[in-house]
Amino acid sequence: MTSALGVAAITFFIVVCCCPVLIRGLRTLKLTQPIRSELPADHQAKRGTPLMAGIILLAGALAPLMSHRGGFALLLSAMFALFSLVGFLDDYKKAAFQDPSGISGRTKLILQFVVTGILLLVLYRYLPFNPGIYFHSEMQLSLHPGVYIVLAMLFIVGSANAINFTDGLDGLLIVVAIPTYFFFFAVSDRLEVQLFCLTMIGGLLGLLLYNIYPARAFMGDTGSLAIGGSLSFLAVIEKVEILIPLLFFVYFAEQLSVILQVWYYKKTKVRIFKMTPIHYHFSLKYGWSENKIVLIFGLVSWCCSVASWLLWKFVL
Repeated sequence: MTSALGVAAITFFIVVCCCPVLIRGLRTLKLTQPIRSELPADHQAKRGTPLMAGIILLAGALAPLMSHRGGFALLLSAMFALFSLVGFLDDYKKAAFQDPSGISGRTKLILQFVVTGILLLVLYRYLPFNPGIYFHSEMQLSLHPGVYIVLAMLFIVGSANAINFTDGLDGLLIVVAIPTYFFFFAVSDRLEVQLFCLTMIGGLLGLLLYNIYPARAFMGDTGSLAIGGSLSFLAVIEKVEILIPLLFFVYFAEQLSVILQVWYYKKTKVRIFKMTPIHYHFSLKYGWSENKIVLIFGLVSWCCSVASWLLWKFVL
């Protein structure tokens, strides 16, 4: 455990020291964030902020491989790196061509499904893994491996994109994701998983110093999609399916707000929320500042993570 904390601390300092250089490089290359026209006026002022700073989180994702090269560490690092690559392709088109739409949603989904399917096959084929859904320590639903892999693919890609929706305000996703990584650190009995979670927390804390309001750089999909992929993959590895609605509450609320808004508007031409994802609603309707939204969403995430741990520890 001491060595894991040491690697996490080193990751934190690497990110803190390297971020200024990365930010200057992104600004020099003019790889900056284009802002969608429908976003509020205070967001329009963020135009020109360097994008793709999430690439620095690879320091945290790959750090476990330096001291522990187990199969789960390799898969988690691969999931993070490959989802980061998908996000990078999207961010690069946004930044280089100042096109807020990036690559097509269909292309992003196809790439995510391909990456997820390959890594799930590797997980099932080469590592000790049970393709079942756990409801309790004495109760599980056993599934055919093929069926489980398909369901897991849908869950991982869907959840990764829900988590990606949360990256809409300065520091929001980082503050919400840290408790979720801490939950997986607390429930896992695999050293390599614990190490991965701790180093990711270290990297996120380092990046937060530059991403908190007013952000000096945005992580972009390069970071947020990778965070989403790795957290969702962790849920599959640690077999905590039954806890996902609670553990991922903030992420699913963000995604569900978008789905409900689109569905209801198509039927009635009336909007349920001022703007979605729902974090914008609190800003526009109640006048909450970015820091207030980040703080409250972060507290909700901590509550969900602690409640999930208590259920896992004493009930399931």
